[in-house]
Amino acid sequence: MRKSNQVKKVKEDLITRDWLAMDRTRMANERTFLAYLRTFIVVLSSGVAILRVEALQDMIDLGIFLLAIAPIIFIIGLARFLYVRRHIRKYYTTKIKVEEE
Repeated sequence: MRKSNQVKKVKEDLITRDWLAMDRTRMANERTFLAYLRTFIVVLSSGVAILRVEALQDMIDLGIFLLAIAPIIFIIGLARFLYVRRHIRKYYTTKIKVEEE
């Protein structure tokens, strides 16, 4: 069975409680990713501000550190988002298959 047909079959077989649980889990995953994104933006902008503001020239090392750590935060958040999304789909697909048998 193709993946799109499989997903449609899973959606048809879920009861309302399962639909709501799946939606809550998916939204929690998205909120977590948005928190990582927000942190990335704040750390990146703080690093740029430290490097650009003349009054903060004593803290150049901190600015460089923040610029270096910001992409790492974003990559961790994106990887975690994709990992959890894959496992959410796998869990609900497996759960439906087991209940059918």
